[in-house]
Amino acid sequence: MPKKKKYGAVLSRRGINAGLQVGSYVSVADNSGAKEVMIINVPYVKTRLRRLPRAAVGDLVVVTVKKGTPNMRRQVVYAVVVRQRRPFRRPDGTWVSFEDNAVVIVNQDGSPRGSEIRGPIAKEAAERWPRVAKLATIII
Repeated sequence: MPKKKKYGAVLSRRGINAGLQVGSYVSVADNSGAKEVMIINVPYVKTRLRRLPRAAVGDLVVVTVKKGTPNMRRQVVYAVVVRQRRPFRRPDGTWVSFEDNAVVIVNQDGSPRGSEIRGPIAKEAAERWPRVAKLATIII
C-alpha cells in the first residue's frame, strides 16, 4: 500500500540507497533559473540525533539557490532529486548510477517551476512525481 500522498508524491522511498545529505551541492536539471543549489533539509526523514538527514532519488528536499539568475539566487525552494551518483539497486537486481547529482525545482504542490528538464531522470522519481515525469525527455 503506498504511503500517504504528500506534496504530490505517490510512492514510498524504501530500498533506495541515499546518495545526498544536508549540505550537498547539486546541479539543477530544469530551466527555472537556478543552476546550483544546496540541500538544507529533507522533510519527513527521521534519523538519529545529530545525524544528517539523507535523500535518495525521488525524494523531496528543501534547497537554497547558490548559483543562478539574480531573482532566483538566495531563495529557499522545494526540489525533487532526479539523479544521483551513488549506485542504487532496483527490484530486478540491476544497479543504476548517474554521472551527476541533479534536482528539479518544484512548487509546494509538486508541479515543476520550469518548462523543460535537461538530461535523463530516474524511473523511481518519474513514478513518484508524475508532473515531473511529463516534462522529462528521457526516463531511465
